[in-house]
Amino acid sequence: MNVITVIGMGIVGMVLAVLLKQYKPEYAIGVGLAVGVTVFLMVLVEALPIFDQIRSLFSNINVEFEYTSILFKALGICFVTQLASDACIDAGQTAIASKIEIAGRVAVLLISLPLFNVLLSIASQLINA
Repeated sequence: MNVITVIGMGIVGMVLAVLLKQYKPEYAIGVGLAVGVTVFLMVLVEALPIFDQIRSLFSNINVEFEYTSILFKALGICFVTQLASDACIDAGQTAIASKIEIAGRVAVLLISLPLFNVLLSIASQLINA
């Protein structure tokens, strides 16, 4: 992934969306969403080695795979939630965008509950020791 390519795609998509917004606002939203998803996928493909590196770091310190999968799921939820929220903001629907952000926060909290249980049990053992 070349950053210049991503910037170029973003600028071309922005100009196209602004031009289309004058005549066909519904197409402008589609262009913005398509460019956003394309850039997101380009970044995700380039970030895969980073995820492998993080996974190997966690395996070196003997952290259970369940915990690293929670981390990656939470990261994915954050990225997808931000993408959807930004698309809603671009469409002028800030109320819907805020509800999507709340849903993303709740989803991250729900999948991280096992980590909270582990932290509470460690804290309990330290207090009782």
